[in-house]
Amino acid sequence: MAHYRIIGGDTKEYGPITAEDVRQWIAEGRLGAQSLAKGDGDTAWRTLASFPEFTDLSGVIAPANIAPLAATPPPSDFNWQAEVTARQPELRLGECLAAGWSFLAANAGFVAGAVFLTWTINLAFVLISIVVPLLGPVAYLCFNGVIMGGFYLACLRRMRGEAVPPTEVFSGFKVAFAQLLLAGLISSLLTEFSVCFLILPAIYLTVAWVFALPLVADKKLFFWSAMELSRKVVTRVWFQVLALLLIAFLPMVIFQIFNMILTGGFFLGLYDESNHDWQQLAKLMQTHTDDIRRLTMKMTWVGQAVLLVNFFYFGGVLMRAYESLFGPRKS
Repeated sequence: MAHYRIIGGDTKEYGPITAEDVRQWIAEGRLGAQSLAKGDGDTAWRTLASFPEFTDLSGVIAPANIAPLAATPPPSDFNWQAEVTARQPELRLGECLAAGWSFLAANAGFVAGAVFLTWTINLAFVLISIVVPLLGPVAYLCFNGVIMGGFYLACLRRMRGEAVPPTEVFSGFKVAFAQLLLAGLISSLLTEFSVCFLILPAIYLTVAWVFALPLVADKKLFFWSAMELSRKVVTRVWFQVLALLLIAFLPMVIFQIFNMILTGGFFLGLYDESNHDWQQLAKLMQTHTDDIRRLTMKMTWVGQAVLLVNFFYFGGVLMRAYESLFGPRKS
């Protein structure tokens, strides 16, 4: 089934919608022959009258503007979700991994600016989490979804050929703010809650919900609908997505292993020094407060440096995978 993106009289972009939706919007007086549109595979905008399937629109006048989608949801929304869940997911690892480099090469200036802004905000919340132990982590959990949702949406729009600036990473604060906050917060809390019981459920959920934020930001879905749609689609290609994430986030994976070994070795040393006595261990930790603080800060700065490098690559990888799994399927 063909899909189209439309530029309304208000110069805003809408879609993807089906040919049936296009004709319905014409009947409602929301579109006309001179309305600009893109079909599947199109790289440039053209008038609806130039599409062979809409040649009968030559006498239809384009309206002055188009009603916002927020006020009139596209009738194809539920049909689109049903279509996505019904079709067999396709995920080409090589194509997605290569997209990380090609996206960076083609948009170096945009990526540098977007990465710097996103990383700086992320770093600020991480440092607040260290300085304010209780309030900081809560603030990070609440706003991480908003920050990353804006970053993904900016990368996604740039990948689709839109001339968006790096500051578009802040769009998460104005586009679906509440739903991005809830998607990030609820998915993080449920994942961490599952860690308390078994590690495997936590790994499953981390992978299954990886596209929840892009779905909220791009499709304006309700946070739970986005989490469920991501889970249903990813579950069918779960091991491929896991492999993609491990490769895309390889620098962070290596750092986390190194961090676990170094930090674990430090505390095991204290445990041995206490002769395996938990009360004595508690006293030793109090006397080594400064050492623990220095180790924490050291690992935080190293981790943030690794994340900064990783940021340049994984945005293009994940958004190409997102388009493969949730975008229009080319025939």
